[in-house]
Amino acid sequence: MSGAEFVPLSLTPMLIGTCAAVACALPGNFLVLRRQALIGDAISHVVLPGIVVAFLLTGAIAAWPMMLGAGGAAVLAVALIEAIRRLGRIEPGAAMGVVFTSMFAGGVLLLEQSDTSSVHLDVQHALYGNLESLIWLDATGWASLLDPEALGALPPELIRMAVTLLVVIGFTWLLWRPLKLSTFDEGFARTLGMRTGLLGLALVIVAAVAAVAAFDAVGSIIVIAMFICPPAAARLMTDRLEHQVGWSVAFAVLSAVLGYVLAGYGPLWLGAQDAVSAAGMIATVSGVILALAARFGPCRSRTGAPQEI
Repeated sequence: MSGAEFVPLSLTPMLIGTCAAVACALPGNFLVLRRQALIGDAISHVVLPGIVVAFLLTGAIAAWPMMLGAGGAAVLAVALIEAIRRLGRIEPGAAMGVVFTSMFAGGVLLLEQSDTSSVHLDVQHALYGNLESLIWLDATGWASLLDPEALGALPPELIRMAVTLLVVIGFTWLLWRPLKLSTFDEGFARTLGMRTGLLGLALVIVAAVAAVAAFDAVGSIIVIAMFICPPAAARLMTDRLEHQVGWSVAFAVLSAVLGYVLAGYGPLWLGAQDAVSAAGMIATVSGVILALAARFGPCRSRTGAPQEI
């Protein structure tokens, strides 16, 4: 494929998928090590009804209403989980499973009963996203990367995901030491005066921001896979947190790029006529990487958090 075809048709979807994968994988490392990986799954489900309600109230798909709607849904989910846990006297994991599946189902029902035909907001987009259609129509080739007029027509989803990725990177960099200490030894972190509860809440909020930003472009499937698969595969490759984060970023980028290429060209190479969902293939590739790490990774026989911090 020449630059005249690759840049307008494939470059921006691939970059958006990569930014979304890395933005979810970075906080996913700490969620996996804290044994809170299910939170990433829960976030990707509970944001749907909040986003739908925000659309119904405003009549438009806009970043701030979506963020506020998703945030309100997250707060409601936390309150419901705590209420079910206390009133029903069941474990937090079971309460979480009940709440996020119920809220996601409610969001799907709202979508089916709402008039969202004029925007990219329906059940299919909620699951698979809109990645293949996020093309750069004004690009004519690699030279467009230096053309201000062409750059002004970049898909807004790319700008949104790039900014979100920078926010996640900034959060991880600024709070690296507190996150590290509270992840491995919460009691010791408390003796140093760290507010571990507030730090854990901040981590969940950052994960929610990444999930909401990625939701419109890549859907819930990639969000769930990227929160869990790259960090879990990276955990099987090393016992050092710094190296684990590096491995997770590499696995996230590989999943996004290879998954997008295989979604478009894999069926053609096998003799089929139609491409498959890019989101589904990216998630599948991340699962295959996790399976390979579980089979061949040097730390596959060990459990728990990395030993060297």
